[in-house]
Amino acid sequence: MKPPARVLITGASTGMGRATALLLAERGYQVIAASRSPERLEGIHEGIAPYFLDLKDPQNVKDLMEKIGPVDALINNAGYGLVSTVEEVDEARMLEQFEINLFGVLRMCREAIPGMRARGGGVIVNISSFLGKIGLPLLTFYNASKYAVEGITDSLRYELRPFGIRVHSVMPGFFDTCFARSNLVINPATFSPDSPYRELVEHLAPQIVEQINHGNDPREVAEAIAEILADDQAPPRVAAGEKARYFIPMRRELDDEAFERRVRDYYGI
Repeated sequence: MKPPARVLITGASTGMGRATALLLAERGYQVIAASRSPERLEGIHEGIAPYFLDLKDPQNVKDLMEKIGPVDALINNAGYGLVSTVEEVDEARMLEQFEINLFGVLRMCREAIPGMRARGGGVIVNISSFLGKIGLPLLTFYNASKYAVEGITDSLRYELRPFGIRVHSVMPGFFDTCFARSNLVINPATFSPDSPYRELVEHLAPQIVEQINHGNDPREVAEAIAEILADDQAPPRVAAGEKARYFIPMRRELDDEAFERRVRDYYGI
């Protein structure tokens, strides 16, 4: 796929989504940048058209796709991380994590696929995470949503192959974006001094935030996406960033028990 293909990016106003929108626009793609805060994208590049999108609203997703028409590529980037133990989560927080990270992906795919199929091809890139292959405490719900995104990606690849539609995932590690500042949602019960998990929280949470805030440049993810779009033979999934390149090969090489020991040793848990 080459410019000036039409590319739709969700969660495009910040972080990896914004970096991808800018990179693709610079390379001549027509970028439809969807976000709950489209005003942040106004005027940043003539090749970027901002639109409002609420992934929790199926009608809004449908209306957006009807408004913009068929696209050549869909980048499912929007997402956030809930930091909570399973014991202490409430129903609303639990469900919202999956509304955005999982059902949002499915809604976008459902609406974008018919246009791609009618045009004889397209590309879907789901932004997963290295935590879509690796469990960590306190991030159970985020992990589960990203494991599910990996499952969607693998299954859709079979489902859409006969129509010439490629499906890929990018698994970032920790990147220096606003994720830790804006896209980590803390469950107050888990971070309460009275939580039975207080020791774990005090040990692990600062490590995660530090690694995110000193992570890789989000343009690395944008470059990975651009390569997938341009290469018909691109691999099904790509790891991006230091943590992903460290843990993903290790996960493939070790058995479950050995791998878990490595993770526990690495994070001191």
